Amino acid sequence: QVQLVESGGGLVQAGGSLRLSCAASGVISGINVMAWYRQAPGKQRELVAAIISGGTTRYAESVQGRFSISRTRSWNTAYLQMNNLKPEDTAVYYCNAKKSYMNADYWGQGTQVTVSS
Repeated sequence: QVQLVESGGGLVQAGGSLRLSCAASGVISGINVMAWYRQAPGKQRELVAAIISGGTTRYAESVQGRFSISRTRSWNTAYLQMNNLKPEDTAVYYCNAKKSYMNADYWGQGTQVTVSS
């Protein structure tokens, strides 16, 4: 099992920055993807950013150029640096980890990000 705990959310004005962290514990060996998703009220959960073994990153078009995902070498922590935040970025942000060869998927409890205009 893998446990994920997010931190770093909060209230920020438009144009500001936040850095989210995701601490992974448990049997973290075998994790080969870490990602951030978000869910706004009344909307479906959507992928924000992902980082894959080897360093490949992927971003939602709406955050390209403003957000940056990174991780520690041991996969025990993932980060999401969010710059130039907009009110439409307001959502609960969830950390996700995958062991794709096992078809295993793990989720954190989420952290609220609120951007005021």
